[in-house]
Amino acid sequence: MVQQNSPPGAFPLLNNVPLVLTILLLLDSLHFVFARLLRIYLPPVQAALFVLGFATLETAVFLTWKRQIQLKVLRHNIWFFAAVGLLVAGATSLSFASVRYVDAGTASMLAQTTTLFALGFGLFWLREKLQRLELLGAGIALLGIFVVSFQPGDVLRLGSLIVLASSFLYALHAAVVKRYGQELDFANFFLFRVGGTTFFLLIFVLLQGEESWQTPSNTAWLVLLLVATVDVVCSRVLYYLALRRLQMSHHAILLTLSPVIAILWSLLLFGEGPTWQGFIGGTAVLAGVIIVTWQQRRPKLS
Repeated sequence: MVQQNSPPGAFPLLNNVPLVLTILLLLDSLHFVFARLLRIYLPPVQAALFVLGFATLETAVFLTWKRQIQLKVLRHNIWFFAAVGLLVAGATSLSFASVRYVDAGTASMLAQTTTLFALGFGLFWLREKLQRLELLGAGIALLGIFVVSFQPGDVLRLGSLIVLASSFLYALHAAVVKRYGQELDFANFFLFRVGGTTFFLLIFVLLQGEESWQTPSNTAWLVLLLVATVDVVCSRVLYYLALRRLQMSHHAILLTLSPVIAILWSLLLFGEGPTWQGFIGGTAVLAGVIIVTWQQRRPKLS
């Protein structure tokens, strides 16, 4: 692996850990809301292709302007970026497709099963360790996820199974990044990560054939650009910054707050309040995360 420095300190706000995590949680909770929005414009895989394509273009233009692109990072780690690109392309395609069968709120809750897979990868593959109190917090948070997510009639629905498959692929990608991409130059890692994902999404679209292709409207182009900027560039930059400085287990547990925030987005955007089951589960998630974060030392994203 090519070893480079961590993200440059050109953006001092990124050193503010609470701010980074707060913004990350707000943006991460919007993923399925965006997927639901794009559903009315384009087929899921095509929508994912355009979103990642825009994100790749934005990142490449910015790094070209900053003169930071290093093609040797791609050459020396081609199989790493191929594996990560394929996993994220599969996870993104499945998550975009899932909202055709299950509502965005339920999908957001179910997607937090990523925590289960991430904890497994962190503990058994990356050999991370959690203290007893952290394990207790993780257990409470996971119990909250089950209470919120697995409501009667949802578990066996096709949409729920698609979300679970997407969650597994995304957790596996995070483990691969944590294991093999930790020392890569951050800017180039992100560029080739989104570029590799775009490449495999293009292959997926080509395999589907021309009959599945739709020409985006002017409004669709604007929505795609918005989603690419917010849901990929901004959200994933913060995601990987946090992943670099936290244990994968802690990172995953913190992200269990996302469905709680998704409930608030649902209330704000659609006027849909949580059920008693969602309220109890969300409270458990909050309690579990508070226990975990209270136990560990405060990390620095510098």
